[in-house]
Amino acid sequence: MRRLILIFLLLMPLSVWASEQPIWLEAEGTAYMSGVDTFDEVVKRAKNDALRNAAERATGVFIKSHTYVSNSQLGEDLIYASVKSRVVRYEVLTEGWDAGSRNLYRVKVKALVEPYFAERKTGLTAEVSLSRYELKENDEIRIFYRTSEDAYVYIFSVAVDGSVTLLLPNSEIRENFAAGGTVYEFPPRDSRLVMQAKFLPNCKEPSAEERIKIIATRKNEELLALGFREGMFEVYDAGSTSMVSDLVRKLNRIDPENWAEASAAYIIVR
Repeated sequence: MRRLILIFLLLMPLSVWASEQPIWLEAEGTAYMSGVDTFDEVVKRAKNDALRNAAERATGVFIKSHTYVSNSQLGEDLIYASVKSRVVRYEVLTEGWDAGSRNLYRVKVKALVEPYFAERKTGLTAEVSLSRYELKENDEIRIFYRTSEDAYVYIFSVAVDGSVTLLLPNSEIRENFAAGGTVYEFPPRDSRLVMQAKFLPNCKEPSAEERIKIIATRKNEELLALGFREGMFEVYDAGSTSMVSDLVRKLNRIDPENWAEASAAYIIVR
């Protein structure tokens, strides 16, 4: 039986910074007036819509300004996936009925928005461990993971050059559902896939630290678009920075209690 071999590459540690500075920005909101709405209700909805849009735009700015232009951000905690925004104060710039629709009310605001990090009090948790934590080159490695509740799990490997390999789901194993409390093994015992630890071709160091990252969500959120056009695994090179940005933005829209992440490090020695 043909054995598929996945080479794990050296991971690069990463630091991220959080900005505490609020920002000013403009945003517009709209509301339709039905036959049962009062004028005040329509104005209030349009204003609230403008403030929500301001907060959402600010969140995008906060994430973008602190995201490494490299996929290796995924090698560490996805801290910016938990950043939220709140309006400190605002002023209405313009408001009134839309020129093309008598039932559409528009409000434009200038808002001061600050970032904050949502606290995770309870909710979904994830764990990951490895069959061994010190390996020699070519040693086989297996991943064990568990979630506290039913969840959908993504497993990543991140390389020193900034490329990211999505291990699960893949073209052969598309099912990534995990029953809560059950320990799963990757690759599965009945799979043809075998994973081996490998140094980078140009690595001359006597040892290398590597890391596996998992992300779990309560619902099937389809965090990444899967194509598998070039092989068994989706691989995002260092230039595919939109992958990390898209992933962080999608996680940001999920309540922090409804997703979790975990990582495990191990060392390869010669």
